[in-house]
Amino acid sequence: MRYSQAKQGRVFVIRLEDGEIIHTQLEKFAAEHGIKTGSVTVVGGVDQDSCLIVGPEKGRGISPVIPMSTTLKDVHEATGTGTIFPDDTGKPVLHLHMACGRNQKTITGCIRSGVKVWHVLEVILFELTECAAVRRLDPVTGFKLLAP
Repeated sequence: MRYSQAKQGRVFVIRLEDGEIIHTQLEKFAAEHGIKTGSVTVVGGVDQDSCLIVGPEKGRGISPVIPMSTTLKDVHEATGTGTIFPDDTGKPVLHLHMACGRNQKTITGCIRSGVKVWHVLEVILFELTECAAVRRLDPVTGFKLLAP
């Protein structure tokens, strides 16, 4: 286990609108408001043709990790939680996993490939201050891993 400590800063209440790409908008918002690190909770609707990363092709396979993705065939109710930490260039990067449900089926995955808002998505963004954590490229997995 690795850890560091932070303090809570500002709290933002955000409404994303129809057709907006979640990670693009939240990373842009963070950069514009000087948010380097934070925690994010979302709830609302996501549109058809949104893409989720739903796991690695092989659980403990040989590197590099090959991601699997799925495309939503219809509108889904959604909720998710994530973090914002800067990459090695200082750019705020959102890592958010979302559960998307329709009728009696739910798909859960990472939104990084492009999840689009259906009408409205409500976001609470908690800024973290006095936090030195960053995302650094791990040569084994190819992921930018959190380095507290």
